Amino acid sequence: MKVILFNGSPNSRGCTYLALREVEKTLNAEGIETELLQIGNKPVRDCIGCGKCRTAGKCVFDDIVSEWTEKAAHADGFVFGSPVYYAHPAGAMLSAMDRMFYSCSKNFSHKPAAAVVTARRAGTAASLDAMMKHFTISEMPVVSSTYWNMVFGPVPSLVEKDEEGLQTMRNIGHNMAWLLKCIEAGKKSGIEVPDSEKGKKTNFNL
Repeated sequence: MKVILFNGSPNSRGCTYLALREVEKTLNAEGIETELLQIGNKPVRDCIGCGKCRTAGKCVFDDIVSEWTEKAAHADGFVFGSPVYYAHPAGAMLSAMDRMFYSCSKNFSHKPAAAVVTARRAGTAASLDAMMKHFTISEMPVVSSTYWNMVFGPVPSLVEKDEEGLQTMRNIGHNMAWLLKCIEAGKKSGIEVPDSEKGKKTNFNL
């Protein structure tokens, strides 16, 4: 079993990295393989709603999103991490998630996921909401913890002092490992993912 952790911060060793590493260490201790990917500091295109991915099977823009989406197909679970910028997730991370889920939701469907955010002070709840909407529209079990999935501190040295926040990260790891093992046991017992209804589209401007 493998979990991919996505670091949506342009800072490769900042607060978001520290939070994700706490989750990752716990997953590894539980026997779960991990890979931590970092978005980098290059611009990430937003989704333009062209719909070409419906026929191409992938986003038309070839950048880090293509790399991440391909890796997602071979993973069993995910943790998406982002700093809070102006009371919302980092723009590059949100653009990456929009394009990944819009173009290849099948690579994420029915796989557990958690969202993790870091902030100096506020905007965490709104950021978690924006990120987790990608999970709930893709039939993904959402991994929770003993507090909302956030740590506080403007710099890593202060995040390290957020003992409750780091505890929350470790409990995400434990809960993710537990859920993955339950899913694996279910598969061995012949329990398959639901065959969801498709096709109904309701507009409200009738």
